Amino acid sequence: MAAKRESEMTTPTSKSFGEREVTITRLLDAPRSLVFKAWTNPAMLAQWWGPKGFTAPVCEFDARLGGQFRIHMRAPDGAIYPMRGEIREFVPMERLVFTNIAVDAADKPVIEGLTVVTFADEGGKTRLTVQTGGTAVVDYAVAYLQGMETGWTMSIDKLEAFLPHAA
Repeated sequence: MAAKRESEMTTPTSKSFGEREVTITRLLDAPRSLVFKAWTNPAMLAQWWGPKGFTAPVCEFDARLGGQFRIHMRAPDGAIYPMRGEIREFVPMERLVFTNIAVDAADKPVIEGLTVVTFADEGGKTRLTVQTGGTAVVDYAVAYLQGMETGWTMSIDKLEAFLPHAA
């Protein structure tokens, strides 16, 4: 197993076979305003969202309380994994809370979840904490939940690599 960086903490929790929660904390070498913008600007979000090797050819994000978002992740093999959600809390540069619903090609939910993202200033850097959970609503989605910690960790890795180029 690879050593964890000092600035990262990951805590997976399995509530049951069909439920999963993950918390990732990372100290990012970027100002809080830039990190928040990378989460709420669709053009920036599309640059880093998804695991390593995935792209986000569809990325819509209405950054406001009650705003909707839609993201399609494209896997290296070309498979598309669509998701959508609603912003439940929007506190600029401090906190985002949104539903995250993975859907099938017919827009029917396969995983329902909630994500809480907090942004804290630490001497010009940003302490990012992502708390996310999901519940499989169809049998085959249980396998997706098993990869949730890895997928989110890879996404945050991509965000961290993107930020120096976004300034």
